[in-house]
Amino acid sequence: MTLQQLRYLIAIAEYGSINAAANNMYASQSNLSTAVHDLESELGITIFTRSNRGVTLTNDGTELLGYARQVIEQADMLEERYLSNMGPRSERLAVSSQHYYFSVQAFTLTCEELSDEGMPAVEEYDFVLRECATGQIIDDVRTFRSEIGILYMDDFNSRVLSKAFDEANVTFTQLFEAQPHVFVGAHHELAGRASLSFEDLEPYPRYSFEQGTNNSFYYAEEPFAALPHKKNIRYSDRGTLTNLLMHYDGYTLSTGVLSEEMLSGIVSIPLNTDLRMRVGYIMHAERRPSRLLERYIANLHNVIDSHASFLA
Repeated sequence: MTLQQLRYLIAIAEYGSINAAANNMYASQSNLSTAVHDLESELGITIFTRSNRGVTLTNDGTELLGYARQVIEQADMLEERYLSNMGPRSERLAVSSQHYYFSVQAFTLTCEELSDEGMPAVEEYDFVLRECATGQIIDDVRTFRSEIGILYMDDFNSRVLSKAFDEANVTFTQLFEAQPHVFVGAHHELAGRASLSFEDLEPYPRYSFEQGTNNSFYYAEEPFAALPHKKNIRYSDRGTLTNLLMHYDGYTLSTGVLSEEMLSGIVSIPLNTDLRMRVGYIMHAERRPSRLLERYIANLHNVIDSHASFLA
């Protein structure tokens, strides 16, 4: 077993396919395939299951990946301490998030800081931001595909999500609490209201992010997803949501923090409820935060502080 084999293993798990990992590591696909085959033969396990869509970690593969990351992190620390002047410094940051603008802002700020004079020089880097479904976020962090996942909990979903966190060996850290708000277009007949009730919303279409194969009420990004509603429209990206809100008469529920593209033409109105959204991040219990991940978390706090007026 070599460090290079472990690096290949980590890259394949993070990129989801041998071909994508090879392209990003400037290595041949055959070298990565051979490395995985040799590891499987040496350890007597199957690391990945293969399909036309890529590769997926087995249970044994997920356990091995956890150990591999610890070994590589320790090796990187040694290289940083003793070999820092021998070559370019490479950094990676992978974030999986529900569709929150503050997580995108923090990601952008972290990217910009790479050129700040106060940060050590970074000549090579690979940044990934995935806005995806809740189940995918948990799985990305579980399998080390992402270093951090951004999502919310409340009294309704906390039991189910806490169980999923335990099974994935991830921990949840709260960033803030927020009162649920209703987003509607500025043209909407409810736009001038100081607050809204569910009775006020009943006649209008409800917009929500689609959760894929794990389309459970407990995994929804919007609070009160379990409440029945006659008119529902689902989508997978924030751009579609913005267009729907600005041009049609539906609504969505969220934290109250408007994204930059929503600042003109969309209003945020408090919902009359005692429920509070607890927004935070999950990390694998066996992961040691990298320097960039620590910067990203600090930027999350900075961006959230700038929206303090919306928080509970």
